[in-house]
Amino acid sequence: MNLNIQRRDFLAASASSLALASSHAFAAQIKESATTTSWHDVKDWGVEGKGWAADQTDNFYDRLPNRAKGTVREAVWNLSRHSAGMLTRFRTNASEIWIDHEVTSAKLSMPHMPATGVSGIDLYATDPDGNWRWLAVSRPTETVTRTKLIASLTPEMREYTAYLPLYNGTKSLKIGVPEQAIFEPIAPREDKPILFYGTSITHGACASRPGMPHPAILGRRLHRPVINLGFSGNGKMEQEVGEFLCEIDPLIYVIDCLPNMRGPEVAQRAMKLIEQLRNARPDTPILLVEDRTYAHAPFLPSLQKRHEESRRELKKAYESLRSLGHQKIAYLPGEQLLGKDRDDTTDGSHPNDLGFYRQANAMEPLLRQLGA
Repeated sequence: MNLNIQRRDFLAASASSLALASSHAFAAQIKESATTTSWHDVKDWGVEGKGWAADQTDNFYDRLPNRAKGTVREAVWNLSRHSAGMLTRFRTNASEIWIDHEVTSAKLSMPHMPATGVSGIDLYATDPDGNWRWLAVSRPTETVTRTKLIASLTPEMREYTAYLPLYNGTKSLKIGVPEQAIFEPIAPREDKPILFYGTSITHGACASRPGMPHPAILGRRLHRPVINLGFSGNGKMEQEVGEFLCEIDPLIYVIDCLPNMRGPEVAQRAMKLIEQLRNARPDTPILLVEDRTYAHAPFLPSLQKRHEESRRELKKAYESLRSLGHQKIAYLPGEQLLGKDRDDTTDGSHPNDLGFYRQANAMEPLLRQLGA
């Protein structure tokens, strides 16, 4: 028999044997992890960032109640199925943490935003001083992600926060720890939340991770629950959405819709929305936020004109309300939201992580003045 043929057959048989052994080893590993990992369904203790109880929403992780379908525009309803702003908290001494997570859409990323931000689970932990520190983020490649988020942790009791996807819906989420580890779910806080109503920027574009948009950053800094009602391309101060804002009793309303609106729309809707909120919640403070300045606006007169017109109308509404005696209303100019170096957006419009950090810096003092 030809020696080359013998050698080829031997190598093929060896490769087949190795593949089979590897397959058995992998199966054993999965089986072992399945039997030694204790799984905890987040639905059993809940998430922060929901304005309505689970029995009022079609999906546990929806942001608007099922009554909103047919009341708000279809685009708003569809975007409300994203789990932006939601988080869950727990305490454990586990040396490793797993997730079993399923999203509702196979669109895991966008051209200007990675899958970690669109569809990932973002994990933070408290350090010995009680400060929140980033720990790990999932990197989904399919709609179902079952993975070890972090391993080799010092087995000490500490608190964790897991932020849910920004631009995808969550179908299910379980947290896994070794069976011998202590696991204590932390129920959602009952403190009044800060409610953000806005556009794709509020929604979270283009953060690299779900913990990086300014509402999430401010929630950590102010130790407050946050409700994120950002609707990408559809934050338009609509009274149909305002109806649902009024149902929530927040600590502060943050209205940040100008990036989706032109001057005439602002003139027509701003006063109506604010009066709607005031009638329902007369003592709740309101922060009005201008649109961020496009990074390339200095080169484009059309963008400069858009800023001038929309800001003029929002400022006019603010001054009118003040003249009528309305209190607890603050105003944040758009020029303060991002840096003059223009290095803090992904595409000239949507902040990157640096941009969100700067937006949080701009909003924090005013939110504190309003009672946060």
